[in-house]
Order: sequence, then C-alpha cells, then structure tokens
Amino acid sequence: MNLGSPVSPSNKDVKAYLKEFLSDQNVVTLPKWFWQPILRGMILPTRTWRSATFYQHMWTKAGSPLTAYTEIMKQKVQQDLREWDVQYAMNYGQPRIVDVLHEMKDRGDKEIVVLPLFPNYTQSTHDTIIEKVHASGVQTHIIKNFYDEPVYQRILAKQVDEAYPKKNYDAVIFSYHGIPMSMVKKGDPYKGECEATTEGVTKYLTKVPKDKVKTVFQSKFGPMPWLKPYLKNYLMELAAMGKRSVLLVTPSFVEDCLETIEENNVQNYQTFKASGGNVFDSVRPMNGSDEFCHFLADLSVKQLQGGDANEPGTNA
Repeated sequence: MNLGSPVSPSNKDVKAYLKEFLSDQNVVTLPKWFWQPILRGMILPTRTWRSATFYQHMWTKAGSPLTAYTEIMKQKVQQDLREWDVQYAMNYGQPRIVDVLHEMKDRGDKEIVVLPLFPNYTQSTHDTIIEKVHASGVQTHIIKNFYDEPVYQRILAKQVDEAYPKKNYDAVIFSYHGIPMSMVKKGDPYKGECEATTEGVTKYLTKVPKDKVKTVFQSKFGPMPWLKPYLKNYLMELAAMGKRSVLLVTPSFVEDCLETIEENNVQNYQTFKASGGNVFDSVRPMNGSDEFCHFLADLSVKQLQGGDANEPGTNA
C-alpha cells in the first residue's frame, strides 16, 4: 500500500487528488463543517495550480515517480515470491485498496498480507489504510511498521555510508515527514518511532561521525504547530553557523516523490543556498533497490508465518 498520486499532472486531476487526500480526516482532523469550506474555497483554488506545476516538472513517461517505483517494487517482490499474488494499491487515487483486495479474494487468495510502504506508523497514513481494509471485509495480516527491523536499518545505513565519503559534509540530516503536534499529544507514536529510526540506523553507520547526525521534520501544512525542528529552519541555522555542506536522508520516503524531488531538491535547496549554504546533497530513497525489495519479500513471509489472519482492519 502506498499514498497515491494524481492520474496526470493536469490541474483537473491534481485538484481531484488533493480534494480526496485533504478531505481524509486522518490527515486533517478538523471538523468537516469547519474544514471543508476552507478546503474548497481557499486551499484547492490556490494550491492546485502550484502542485500541478510541481507534478509537471517531475512527471515521467511511466507517470509519477511514486507510482513508477511502486510498480518496480511490486515486480521485484513478485520475482522473489513466485508462488504469491503480489499487487499494489493506493490510499488515494488508483488502484483502490478495497477493489484490489476484492480482486485478490476472488482469485482465491486465502491469506493476504497488507504492507504499507511507510516505515513508521502514524494515524495520517496507516489508519486510513486500516479503515479501507476493514471496509473491504477481507481478512488480512497488516504490517504496522518496519522502522525497527535490523535489515531495513542496515540497508539505509549502507546507503548513507556510501554517500558520506564523497564530500566533506558538515551535517547529516535525517528528515521525516512531519505530522501535527496535536496527533502526538493524543498518543500517536510517530515521533518516537522516527527518533528510534535515526538512532537505530546510526548504530550501523561506520563512516559518519555520530555528532553530525540530526533528526528533523519537513512538509509542514497549515498554521498549526507540527513536529519540530523544521527542516527549513534548521538549514538556515546551519548556514548561519557557517556549516555550508549537508547530506540529507529521508527515511519516511521509500521512493522519490513530490517531497524529495520538489520540496527538498528544489525548495529546500534554494533556501539553503540563499542562506549561504554551498553543498546540498540527498541520499536517494530505496527506489525499488534489490536489497530493499528482498527485505519487503522476507518481511511479508515473516508476517504470514507470525500468526492467524486478523479481523478486517486490525493490526498484526
């Protein structure tokens, strides 16, 4: 399971995608009566054209990078699990979770593993998946998270170790997609899981000084407080302190997407350069690497062997 993408980078399709995404009350928890007029009257008219411009800039012949890399992951996991039926579905857009689960059940798939492609659990991604799985009525084994899997942490550490020696970096920044502080105060474990991810990966690093590693959060949306420190602010602070060379790691994103290509490599890069920064490099996401896809296959088998299928919508 992945987040999803517009069908095309046109204003019409981007608007439809944003409307579905930002109407999800697991993403924006404000009451519908209050939020929907703001979304329809202010957010969509101003945000659609801007987001469509970003999507047009990064669109490929295979579609959006998120969709293209999800397809690659599906194919590679299928190669590892030749006797399995491997499919993918999206929280928003196509193919829809309920439809895919019904199709798999109709083909005779008796035990289905649901694997959200988000290492860390949070309400804003996983709860929507769980609700849609529940709505399907199909029994599944749901993988809640995989941030603490040693194999995953070693793969990420290897990527960072390979990138770090190429230049003299002043800081190695682990940047995670942020969530509103209100979710954390209500018990969402996401912040702790992100911090544990950085700590776990750092233990496997062999070439990066531990004192150069920092955890931050990005992609803030709206006026309410989100998890801090904010990536953009931290980049400006580094430049002000004379630290002008950074290496960015984005564990939240297992494939290139709007946040890595446009937000980081364009907007945050420009912020850092405008503040006096010099080198702004990123460790590429997993992007369907063989090692990561082998890990996903093994994780799925491990989950299936771990117990009986859950009631629809419950966590394993």
